[in-house]
Amino acid sequence: MDALADLLDGIRARGALFSRSIMEPPWSLCFDHSLPLSLITMVRGRSWIVPERGEPIALAVGDIAVLRGPAVHTVADPADAATTGTVLSGLGCVGPDGARLNEDIVLGVRTYGHSLDAPDLLLSGSYDVTGEVGRRLLSALPEVLVVPADACHDPLTEMIVNEVSCQVPGQQVVLDRLLDLVLVTTLRTWFDRPDADPPAWYTALGDPVVGAALRAMHNRPDAAWTVAGLAEACGVSRATLARDFTALLGIPPMTYLTEWRITLAADLLRDTEETVGAIAHRVGYADAFALSAAFKRVRGLTPTAHRRGGSIREVQAAHL
Repeated sequence: MDALADLLDGIRARGALFSRSIMEPPWSLCFDHSLPLSLITMVRGRSWIVPERGEPIALAVGDIAVLRGPAVHTVADPADAATTGTVLSGLGCVGPDGARLNEDIVLGVRTYGHSLDAPDLLLSGSYDVTGEVGRRLLSALPEVLVVPADACHDPLTEMIVNEVSCQVPGQQVVLDRLLDLVLVTTLRTWFDRPDADPPAWYTALGDPVVGAALRAMHNRPDAAWTVAGLAEACGVSRATLARDFTALLGIPPMTYLTEWRITLAADLLRDTEETVGAIAHRVGYADAFALSAAFKRVRGLTPTAHRRGGSIREVQAAHL
């Protein structure tokens, strides 16, 4: 695997929230839920994404937008339309007065509005990102990114629209996997666009030397890597690898490897019941003591404290 594949693999939809909103302008939906990742697209009509800060961003038919939370985002037509509904976590949608919208706007499975014939149809999907690996990817994304329709994969959107509009066994699993696929293809397309500002690790994947080193570390984080060993695997000298890697990523190879190993260990500590020693071997440390020393140096707390749910603020502060 490579860095992007590993990070994307850390984001998996489970019980994603999907909806179709069919509206007559003027309308304005405020997404004020705590979920850190949402994808939206206009199936018909057009709208504007109005972030908390910055100028409105046009969203035409077929464009796909990725919204990074927990910031509040508004999607409206026109951009200055008064709020007609607010989407909240676990509470559905409430109207301008704060009251939950009644059944009169339910047009079918996961479909809301006053008429199926209204000109604007907004498709949205949102889900949580719980692991350290997933958060590492989110930190590389802007608050809002838009991939235009001519660069998107129309069949995927059509498949989601068709799946949302019916209620059949296994629907949630299908929708979750489709959302994952849309996210992967959208981010990969966006990272490759000339107007994007991709993270350094993504740009470095295209370098024949540094990209090879990154793939080696991600394929075998448990290997006893040294700069010399990585350089040999990449077919260059130790000095060349150290120079090129640091120039492209801003940190030396071993610093990157340590941060990646600790990120993997953090998720394993929270998601499995494996011992600290077993996790240490999985991520490239000789024993629990070696992992504990590296974990505390990087995160500011021990693996055991992290597993017990150490303060999120403490973890974040230590990670900066």
